[in-house]
This record gives sequence, structure tokens and C-alpha cells, in this order.
Amino acid sequence: MTTPDSWWRARRPHYAFTVKKNQKGLYEQLRTLPWQQATAKFYDRTTGHGRLETRVVQALTVTELGVDFPHAVQVAKIVRHRTSVTTGKRSRETVYVITDLSSRQASPERIAKIVRSQWVIENRLHFVRDTAYREDASKIRTGHGPENMAALRSFAINQLRAAGHTNIAAGLREMDLRPFERPLTLLGLS
Repeated sequence: MTTPDSWWRARRPHYAFTVKKNQKGLYEQLRTLPWQQATAKFYDRTTGHGRLETRVVQALTVTELGVDFPHAVQVAKIVRHRTSVTTGKRSRETVYVITDLSSRQASPERIAKIVRSQWVIENRLHFVRDTAYREDASKIRTGHGPENMAALRSFAINQLRAAGHTNIAAGLREMDLRPFERPLTLLGLS
């Protein structure tokens, strides 16, 4: 019988798990680590989405620090400073990243890239499902209904993208023009 731990050891997938303040116990445990000892640091500054953002990433090897997370080898602290270009309003946020990647496998710069790449998934799928399908406003809440509807929405988005639609909302409007014909054609059923 394959246990989750033996499966993990056999395949060696890696993870980078972001911890925010809504995960109080783990967040507090990571906040109290000896960050003053962190020698590996990375600074990054970008402009986009109407704001200037500066990120400072520090990393610590945690194998001897007692971090209570499966296979954790390294933890990063990311402090984000944001300034709105239009209003000048400033904000600061600190998040932590737990990973099984060693410092040789993931420098603070690579950890920053991994965390930023997660937004690609957010922007290409979750944001589209919420804006085009109003998923967050859905009244379907019982049984397997939410998971089933999420799967159907993802299927529809992927079908529209496979047909060449880069703007999902525009693709849905096009399907609405002849709802008894175009979706079936898109699926190759007519």
C-alpha cells in the first residue's frame, strides 16, 4: 500500500506554500523565527496595475528551527511595500513562504519568482471564473454542487481558449448570440 509519505518520496514534487495572517498559528510561528540571522536577501521593484511595489525577500533554512510543516526545509519572509501611483496611498504586507526546496534549489530571488508565478493561475482562471461567471455570488452551496459547477466553468473556459478566444467574456457573449447552435459547434457536436 502506498502511503502519502512514500508517494511524496518516490515522486519528489516540490511546493511553495504562502502563509498569510488568516493562518494565525502558523503565521505567528513563522513571524517569530530569527529573521535577523537571515543572510540571503533579494530586493525587487516593479511598476504595474497603477502602483509601485517593492519586495524584500529574506530566507532561512528551518530544518533545525522546529517549523511544524511537512518536509519544510526553507522559509522566506516577503515584505511588500505598495504605493498607489494615482493617490500616493501606501501599504505594507508581510507574508511567509514555506518550501521543501533547499537554499541551493531556491534562492530568495527564485522564491520571489515562484510566488509571483502563482498569480498567473489566479489571473487566468480564478479571476475569469469570478468576473465572467460571478462564481463568488453563486447560490450553489450544498453537496458536490460547488465543485461540479467549478469544473463545468473551467471546462467552458478551456473550450473557449482552445477555440482561440483570449477574452472569455467576449467569447461568452458570442456564444449567447445563438445559444442553441454556437456552444454545440464549439464542442464539435453539430
